[in-house]
Amino acid sequence: MLYRTAGQFKTSYTADQALFPVRQDAVLLGVILLFAYVIFPLTASEFAYQTLLIPILIYALAAMGLNILTGYAGQLSLGTGAFMGVGAYACYKLITIFPWMNPVVAILLSGVFSAGVGVVFGIPSLRIKGFYLAIATLAAQFFLVWLFEKWAWLYNYNASGAIQVPNLEMFGVYVSGPQAGSMTQYYLVLGIVTLMTLLCINLTRGNLGRTWKATRDMDIAAELIGINLMKSKLIAFAVSSYVVGVAGALYVFMWKGAAEPNVFDIPLSFQVLFIAIIGGLGSILGNYLGAILIVGLPVVLNLVPAAVGLSISSATVEHLNVMIVGGLIIFFLIVEPHGLAQLWRLIREKLIIWPFPH
Repeated sequence: MLYRTAGQFKTSYTADQALFPVRQDAVLLGVILLFAYVIFPLTASEFAYQTLLIPILIYALAAMGLNILTGYAGQLSLGTGAFMGVGAYACYKLITIFPWMNPVVAILLSGVFSAGVGVVFGIPSLRIKGFYLAIATLAAQFFLVWLFEKWAWLYNYNASGAIQVPNLEMFGVYVSGPQAGSMTQYYLVLGIVTLMTLLCINLTRGNLGRTWKATRDMDIAAELIGINLMKSKLIAFAVSSYVVGVAGALYVFMWKGAAEPNVFDIPLSFQVLFIAIIGGLGSILGNYLGAILIVGLPVVLNLVPAAVGLSISSATVEHLNVMIVGGLIIFFLIVEPHGLAQLWRLIREKLIIWPFPH
């Protein structure tokens, strides 16, 4: 009943290719945006901002960038963490070299440097693919983290080797640094993530998205029908690295406040990869669902023992947390190997034809 489509007619090609072919989808998105922009800021605590809302958005954005490369273009990558580091260090250098620069502009420009590095390391994709390409991006991961450690200019010759986020103002309000408020940072992250999501949706729905899907499904056949594989793959690396670089800048400037090179090591790449796989490859919605499961669920599980009055040591809670999250990941992959986004598609299809069985 909630998804009844009776009376929703499509009388043109434009209507048939609309972003929301079912009116209820637009209503559902409106409700989600209402919660994100109004309800959550009015009710969330400092703890909720720093452990749930901000990190979920940042990790979802990073997974979205990886999903464009792996889910849509079919190019495996294990260097996401390093490309996030490129964005973070680029944003840090932009702010220190041009202290008058608007922080949002610096964050968005940092993705350009990450895109350039991504294209350089994406060149091997023209000759190799599959696990061989994954190894090539893994080499980029190790090289870039090593560069973050050894090139002292990147962290302004700081004795600790870390980058420290300064207090940055925008319209008289601190948006990053120790004096910035969590609500201000949340709104800035939410605005940038919304903008990047719209960009990715439009790219994947257009001609470029269809080119990526053809390259992913069978690159030889795509080349035979006239698709330029070199252009398709390098654009995928550029767009993916740009989005990931912006996520890396947000990761440091709007959440962590400081970062050392090992923050961007291989565990971060695997975490983003797990979010993309669990959420569903080739899906924009799946990145948010995967981030909620991988990033948000552990935080909620840590609060359960205290909420029900159980006295359990923090180490035991951490072990149980890992076991429960790991078990849920295995369960969801067995129930729906195509990710949580596919599970939602099936539920949505059932709601559209309900109460009829097929």
